[in-house]
Amino acid sequence: MSAIESVLHEGRVFPPSAEAVAGATISGMDAYRALMAEAERDYEGFWAKLAKETLSWRKPFTKVLDESNAPFYKWFEDGELNASYNCLDRHVEAGNGDRTALIFETDDGTSTNITYKDLLGRVCRFANALKRRGVKKGDRVVIYMPMSVEGVVAMQACARIGAPHSVVFGGFSSKSLNERLVDVGAVALVTADEQMRGGKALPLKNIADEALAMGGCEAVKSVFVYRRTGGSVQWDASRDLWMNEAAGKEADTCEPEWLSAEHPLFVLYTSGSTGKPKGVQHSTGGYLLWAAQTIKWTFDWKPSDVFWCTADIGWVTGHSYITYGPLALGATQVVFEGVPTYPNGGRFWSMIEKHKVSVFYTAPTAIRSLIKIAEADSKVHPKSYDLSSLRIIGTVGEPINPEAWVWYHENVGGKRCPVVDTWWQTETGGHMISPLPGATPLVPGSCTLPLPGIMAAVVDETGQDVPNGQGGILVVKRPWPAMLRTVWGDPERFKKSYFPAELGGKLYLAGDGAVRDKDTGYFTIMGRIDDVLNVSGHRLGTMEIESALVSNPIVAEAAVVGRPDETTGEAVVAFVVLKRSRPEGEEAEKLANELRAWVAKEIGPIAKPKDVRFGDNLPKTRSGKIMRRLLRSLAKGEAITQDVSTLENPAILEQLAQVR
Repeated sequence: MSAIESVLHEGRVFPPSAEAVAGATISGMDAYRALMAEAERDYEGFWAKLAKETLSWRKPFTKVLDESNAPFYKWFEDGELNASYNCLDRHVEAGNGDRTALIFETDDGTSTNITYKDLLGRVCRFANALKRRGVKKGDRVVIYMPMSVEGVVAMQACARIGAPHSVVFGGFSSKSLNERLVDVGAVALVTADEQMRGGKALPLKNIADEALAMGGCEAVKSVFVYRRTGGSVQWDASRDLWMNEAAGKEADTCEPEWLSAEHPLFVLYTSGSTGKPKGVQHSTGGYLLWAAQTIKWTFDWKPSDVFWCTADIGWVTGHSYITYGPLALGATQVVFEGVPTYPNGGRFWSMIEKHKVSVFYTAPTAIRSLIKIAEADSKVHPKSYDLSSLRIIGTVGEPINPEAWVWYHENVGGKRCPVVDTWWQTETGGHMISPLPGATPLVPGSCTLPLPGIMAAVVDETGQDVPNGQGGILVVKRPWPAMLRTVWGDPERFKKSYFPAELGGKLYLAGDGAVRDKDTGYFTIMGRIDDVLNVSGHRLGTMEIESALVSNPIVAEAAVVGRPDETTGEAVVAFVVLKRSRPEGEEAEKLANELRAWVAKEIGPIAKPKDVRFGDNLPKTRSGKIMRRLLRSLAKGEAITQDVSTLENPAILEQLAQVR
């Protein structure tokens, strides 16, 4: 394999303000370098200190890291704690029970504040309801819920009794839900009658019933149903219970199960490039430590902050930066049921204004969609709202292209808020590479440097470091506490996927291509390794071509894939959404040629798309993720045979399949 070529060069630098540096948890680059040096000097001591400072332990650990059965690493194994206790009880016991934990806003704009004392009572009652139905330590519970206080309660209640949970995103189909119920061996399911999204009621209980009827779920003895809308549902009296009624009969105290730090906290399924989804298993102690610690560092968390992560609890971002990390610190946070475009494209900005949000964390996909809406309608432009409460803004889910970064920085952050572009994965548990608001000079499109204690590198296919400036494979060289412990029920797949023998069996393979800047050592993610295109012998990362397209003033979004080509081996196919209406006929051909010339100027002729297709949108899941696998099939002219029930907009596939 030849090196992945890095073809985009970003020269803009945004140093942290004096104000950001002065009050920061990590203040200035010297403080950052000192922490990195401390971790290098005494790796186990570094992590032990953080674990003792950040978490409350029922039984202190005496052993930090066990590497005897690599890559099945264990952290703090003989220590005992409980995640729910760390997120709730300890704040109430410290006299902070009346502090607001959750500001919940429904789809229609109704807001409710839940204190730590209220939340603890709700969690205890539902934990007792689970126990009354026979759910015990080690049993698995699947949660298929809308964004809601009840969703957070269900997760925390499972953690409280030591029952690992597996949350399934409420946009997934009955087949996807069934696969996860069967694979994890669930004994109970928590769902809702319906969920509200964008003013529409979407059935969850009916989908859950379909999933259970597909077979393999005989172990599921209880289905708890949150009554969200009052919509009609089928009912099996031997199995189904209304969640609120069952919990309402229980006491509001429940002694937590004291668990080994290595006890599984949850299993979260992530799509494999082929085959069935992988059940990523996370521990209790190491995971919780990093979820909390990264909020302190990446978001420079202060007790006065109002934190808002816009993710869904069905994804790891919702686990780490809604259900566990903020609550472990005693933070106040916004939880949102709806979508960013309902009732209009200013929903995020009006909520920031309303709730005085100070730290805002969302996805580049959402930002790019909102750019298009804002540029077309000044009434929903961020500048039409009072966003002065913001002090830090962040991005998650995929690399943010430089032009969207700059728009976000200027229009949402008012040119004063640091943008923390975070790189991490379901498997890593929390942020791995990210700027620090009070230390790191920012470069648009770069996630900059690894967090203290994270030993990231860029290597070739044999595991050898490549020179800065040369693209390669992103790896992590040493285990860290929040890393996945295994793939549920499939240890061989865990080793093969993440610690392949080709790289020596000791390096964690992230699956992303990356390059480090020659001068600063900053990391830039170039896309998934399997999204690297081989054009006339040149290996090009799709992310850089997408960034070049989006830097054109008329382009709102772009996704790039490859298709076989007799001449060049692989041809670049670009799916493009403009900031104005979709062009057709001669106008489309003219614009396609302009964009090809633009890419040639920005990157070079080798990266010019052979085929440019325009759409009103891109195929996205309800969480906003672009389904690039579907685009690859469209580019090749193949029929779509994959399950598209999770798409927000399946009709868009027909539009994008048209070749001019």
